[in-house]
Amino acid sequence: MPIKLSSELLRGSLDLMILSVLADGPTYGYSLQKRLADASNQAVQLQAGTLYPLLHKLESDKLIRSKWEKSTGRPRKWYELTAAGNRRLHQQATEWHSYVACLKQLLPTLATSNQQLAASRTSPANC
Repeated sequence: MPIKLSSELLRGSLDLMILSVLADGPTYGYSLQKRLADASNQAVQLQAGTLYPLLHKLESDKLIRSKWEKSTGRPRKWYELTAAGNRRLHQQATEWHSYVACLKQLLPTLATSNQQLAASRTSPANC
């Protein structure tokens, strides 16, 4: 069963996720949605109303570019990473790796404290 990620947690990382998928090569909107969902074990389910405004913003920021093609049989708007988008991807990925390392250092302490608290609540000696 996929985990449910909070919208607050996703909000700060959606640009990075989109740029990361586009680093593998050009793709169109529906394919991008599917690749995000598959790569996240269905935890990231972007609706079109969320995805397309993000794509437009990334394009206006010159991090991606788009073009219409009929290569799949019908016209689709394909998106690809620009050089500036590739630089932003690497910058944000470095920041996120540092952030995750920081959380990993903090969370074991929290997990240990929660386990001790739970154990003390269920221990017969404390009843």
